[in-house]
Amino acid sequence: MRFLNFGSINIDYVYHVDHFVRPGETELSEGERGTFSGGKGFNQSVALAKAGAEVYHAGKISREDSFLLKELESAGVRTDFIQQVGMYTGHAIIQVDTTGQNCILLSAGANHTMTETFIDEVLGHFGAGDVLLLQNEINRIDSIIEKAHARGMTIVLNPSPINKPLLSYPLDKVTCFLLNEIEGQELTGRSDPAQILERMQIQFPGCAVVLTLGKDGVCYWDGKERGRHGIYDVEVVDTTAAGDTFTGYFLACRYQHQETIARALEKASIASSLAVSKNGAAASIPLLADVHAYQDKLPYILPNV
Repeated sequence: MRFLNFGSINIDYVYHVDHFVRPGETELSEGERGTFSGGKGFNQSVALAKAGAEVYHAGKISREDSFLLKELESAGVRTDFIQQVGMYTGHAIIQVDTTGQNCILLSAGANHTMTETFIDEVLGHFGAGDVLLLQNEINRIDSIIEKAHARGMTIVLNPSPINKPLLSYPLDKVTCFLLNEIEGQELTGRSDPAQILERMQIQFPGCAVVLTLGKDGVCYWDGKERGRHGIYDVEVVDTTAAGDTFTGYFLACRYQHQETIARALEKASIASSLAVSKNGAAASIPLLADVHAYQDKLPYILPNV
């Protein structure tokens, strides 16, 4: 089994602020600007690789930013399918407040230059038994889903950032969704977590759904098996890559290592907790050895059932 992450690659510009800038307000950031490699695709590839998965990243960056390839490779990600083009690399402007929460403004850049020819070229190297991971930060997601499904690939979607065009994609071909409450509500029209899970099974029968619930942990249902896990009490420094870390670790544990749902949720939750205790996005993602080292050592908070 191989993972193909057809996803975004960004450069993150991080500013620490007392509070998020309000309409009409000018605010001075604290300290120096942080510059990090990121993008949901980039972060999730790094998380997959650090969790022990064989992962190939497909995407596009500027010819001037080859350092991003080196960072992916140093984390263990294969970069055979990343093209360098004459367009600026996607970037994000990230505000981080005093509680560690963030808000993010994206500029797509090269992430929105995927072509049908490029998609065909990449997918031609993968097929049945391989896992395709997608987010919603690149263009032509609908085409990628259709073509990957035709090749018999397992398709995993993290529908973030969620928008109206995504709702028209062939989501019935998705094997597994990883989403938060806001994304779940947009997809189903429901706000209660239990109803979101129920509605997802009605709309997309047989799909697996991993629904993250912030301080209430995470829940899972695939129509047959349910799972639930709480959070860990750690000092929150920066939440930027929390969800991406969870995604990468859950998928690696579940599909690559064939672990149980309970174990996959546990390890992904530990990895995410370790990530939020450090600054940065991809740089904050822990190694699998670190996750193992902290098992049974972090203060655990039971989920609200």
